[in-house]
Amino acid sequence: MKLRPIRMGIDTYHELVLYMRRDCPICLSEGFTANTRLLVSSNGFQVIATLNVVDPSMLEEDLVGLSDSLWEALHPNDNITVSHAPVVTSMSDVRAKMYDKPLSDSSLHRVINDIAQGWYSDIQVSAFLTACAGNRLNGEEVVSLTRAMIDIGERLSWPGIDAVYDKHCIGGLPGNRTTPIVVAICSAAGLILPKTSSRAITSPAGTADVMDVFTRVDLDINDIRRTVELANACLAWGGAVRLSPVDDLLIRVERALDLDSKGQLVASVLSKKVAAGSTHILIDIPVGKTAKVRNTEDGESLAALFRYVGDALNVRVDCVFTDGSQPIGRGMGPALEARDVMNVLRNTEDAPKDLREKSLDLCAHLLAMANHGDAVAARQRATELLDDGTAWLQFEKICLAQGRLSDIPRAPHTKVLLAHQHGTVSEIDNRRIARLAKLAGAPRAVSAGLELYVHVGDSISREQPLMAIHAESEGELDYALLYYLDNRDMISVGEED
Repeated sequence: MKLRPIRMGIDTYHELVLYMRRDCPICLSEGFTANTRLLVSSNGFQVIATLNVVDPSMLEEDLVGLSDSLWEALHPNDNITVSHAPVVTSMSDVRAKMYDKPLSDSSLHRVINDIAQGWYSDIQVSAFLTACAGNRLNGEEVVSLTRAMIDIGERLSWPGIDAVYDKHCIGGLPGNRTTPIVVAICSAAGLILPKTSSRAITSPAGTADVMDVFTRVDLDINDIRRTVELANACLAWGGAVRLSPVDDLLIRVERALDLDSKGQLVASVLSKKVAAGSTHILIDIPVGKTAKVRNTEDGESLAALFRYVGDALNVRVDCVFTDGSQPIGRGMGPALEARDVMNVLRNTEDAPKDLREKSLDLCAHLLAMANHGDAVAARQRATELLDDGTAWLQFEKICLAQGRLSDIPRAPHTKVLLAHQHGTVSEIDNRRIARLAKLAGAPRAVSAGLELYVHVGDSISREQPLMAIHAESEGELDYALLYYLDNRDMISVGEED
């Protein structure tokens, strides 16, 4: 039977959902029930959607409702057809992993292919992610997962270019927005950097969220090639291109689960880098009590896995351990972090010194990797490019090549939080600082987030400003403030000697 589609105007956060009446003849004859996976066809397109059953009063007899995401994925004409979805046999591989059986190369390729085809519901994707969480993937499984994620998408190649570079931070450190600065400096120095980045998973902003404040980041393959030809680099959102496309599907569910496990992290990062044609990759691993990596031992284990998978894929991976004891920079949230990036690149007086110094350190590693040279000389070269304005001009060039260079918005609602005692800042909790920024609306609300005025070791006085919450609505500002009032010790202040 064919049914007329109607757009329900329901935002299901990218999940494809179909709405059918409880008394629909198709439901009754085919045995469709709530959460049944259905093959939906129209206008030459086919997708898999999850069925929601609704009261008859919500839809006319010959209508079927589509969520916003399903409407955009299907592009329906005057009618659609529905049938049972193909049986997802690879779920047996997921169930085997739940019982600690290793996943073979062919098993992981089956799972990733089925996810890419849209045959997994969000519940099934979350089952796969959870089964592989923690340290439950061994080195060979991570290699196989990475290869499967690469094989399912497109790959960029750069004929005539021997070395293509990339830099990535594993995350977990609010405000750590070094990538735009590093890409601007190192591409100004002549390195080729086709940088694709993710949006935030568990943080108040990802590099793609921050760059979206400045310029267009939804570049396709041709846009990336053109931008790199013009500026030696790009700063694009990986979700807009089919470079490891399954990664963005997994990230969407990981974000909802607030989950970012080691094996999947390595596969996510390296699949995109290799698909983008990178041959030399620098990984920043912040280590700290409330960072994603808590101690040196865990950092070494993660670095070893990055290098192991890199060797298997014939790319060079260098890892550098950095200070993850506290946030970097001042802003946490897309616009606030964008302002920090701009201030560093433009050498303003209020540019965060820690963000500047860390960016220069990472540039030194990357330039030394490229030139087989001295890191001290490489850092000096990076400093010169930043101080003389070349890096800012290069950043402008990249942004304009991608389509625009926009002004940075400011949030309409701000609340400054004051210290309630004298003393010295002894500790800042990265995780609760990030949560506070997210409760204020980041990264969904571009100008929302948190502005931090103090760092560990600073002497403060009572009623001195500690930080400011930025929000785009009064409700979110109040929501974040309530969390802060219950978590004042996210900034620990000890008595001065």
